Amino acid sequence: MATRSSMDAFLQRCEDTLRNAQEQYLAGQRQEHYHDLEYTQSLQGLEDVISELQIMAHSANAQQREQLYRMRLQIEQLQNKMILLNH
Repeated sequence: MATRSSMDAFLQRCEDTLRNAQEQYLAGQRQEHYHDLEYTQSLQGLEDVISELQIMAHSANAQQREQLYRMRLQIEQLQNKMILLNH
């Protein structure tokens, strides 16, 4: 089972990754093709977090799995928006 501290640290990392990607998404909407590298790195960061999230879910209890599921939905929603943005 995942410890509470490891789960909290991971969820915080997910939130930080989400925040960074949201900033890149907003910048991408305003500036179009500037900062392509940062935009791509943000997308890769989201993908990395999703992979880790799936691994973490295997050792999580039911409540932690629910938290991870909700976080995954947020990440995937932003990931889809970023992919569909005409950047």
